[in-house]
Amino acid sequence: MSECIFCKIVAGEIPSGKVYEDDEVLAFHDIHPFARVHFLIIPKVHIATLADCTPAHEGLLGRMLLLAPRLAKEQGLDAGFKTLINTGRGGGQEVFHIHVHVFGGGDPVPRT
Repeated sequence: MSECIFCKIVAGEIPSGKVYEDDEVLAFHDIHPFARVHFLIIPKVHIATLADCTPAHEGLLGRMLLLAPRLAKEQGLDAGFKTLINTGRGGGQEVFHIHVHVFGGGDPVPRT
């Protein structure tokens, strides 16, 4: 998807504050954080929304969700965290490449 900003991040065309990467997923800091710690976990394959997932994506989705607590802990969210998946325009999705928000730790700290 040449127009997808997350696909461009996966391809290395746009820099990101990388938190984690493997063959299937990428995690990076959100540029508009909701909280002190806020990162996204995305699949490297383009899937527009959660509603577009099929049973073939079950392993990938499970991998993304199981990665969330590990990365949250590594990012200092020992006391807990929230996850969010916006789906479709009506669900508040702005970038149409499925992604899991992981956030917590109080109000965001401005980045310089």
